[in-house]
Amino acid sequence: MGEYEDRFYYSAEERRADRQRRAARRRRIRRRLMIRRALILLLLLIIGGAAALILHRPPASPEGPTPPNNTTDGAGGQNSPYAQLFSPLDADGDGVDDYHDILQGARDYIATKPVYNQYGYYDGGYPDDGTGVCTDVIWSAFRAAGYELKDLLDADIRAHPDWYGDVEWPEPNIDFRRVTNLDDFFSRHALVLTCSFDDPGQWQGGDIVVFGDRAHIAICSDRRRADGIPWIIHHGSLEEGAVEVDAISRNPVTAHYRWCPADPAVREPLPALAENSDASAQTTKNDK
Repeated sequence: MGEYEDRFYYSAEERRADRQRRAARRRRIRRRLMIRRALILLLLLIIGGAAALILHRPPASPEGPTPPNNTTDGAGGQNSPYAQLFSPLDADGDGVDDYHDILQGARDYIATKPVYNQYGYYDGGYPDDGTGVCTDVIWSAFRAAGYELKDLLDADIRAHPDWYGDVEWPEPNIDFRRVTNLDDFFSRHALVLTCSFDDPGQWQGGDIVVFGDRAHIAICSDRRRADGIPWIIHHGSLEEGAVEVDAISRNPVTAHYRWCPADPAVREPLPALAENSDASAQTTKNDK
């Protein structure tokens, strides 16, 4: 019994020392587990970050040449083959040419974060409830450059109703917000350009692009993909919202325009601009 007691019956000091050893061992195990968990978490974060970068990398396009490395964000600087053009016109006299005004006007519109609503109809034509559609990008961009696109289109429909195949009778509250009417308008009053992306330099920020069976319209951005193909600024759906995005290749491009109302070689006369010019001339004459 003595040997048995020596093996299984400890003194108080021995029991205390044994508890301390067990506690120290548990602490060491806990520290090892915490370190192991931290390393696993760090590894998962690294793997997740790498996967996110790979999944969100823009796809390379087989079309077109690759611009030189001295371009920034694909937009193109002075040394880029895709340098942004300047319009000879400055309709609003703000010191910024029309192309850049149109481009900035489109960006200012999407910055208001309008909600897509294809059923909106408003007295006076302009949405007043924070909603919009693709055509609202266009007239907003043109207003920023000093043009009231609604007035220009309404006057053109009155003067040439046979040019607008989808207009049974003039409806100023909605005509300027229909893609078909804008396409008819720009086809006569703007420079008609290529729909091909073989030469990305033919596409410039501020250009107007029409998609599909005249189902959608957008403004070209001066931001470009690596192959030089431009982004667009548009309001295409409730889900996507009004955005500047690499999406020009989503749907077939069926029309491409550049605004140049002062060039008679590429446009029909614009009644509204002519009326404004006549009024201005008459005012000057009366002042004299």
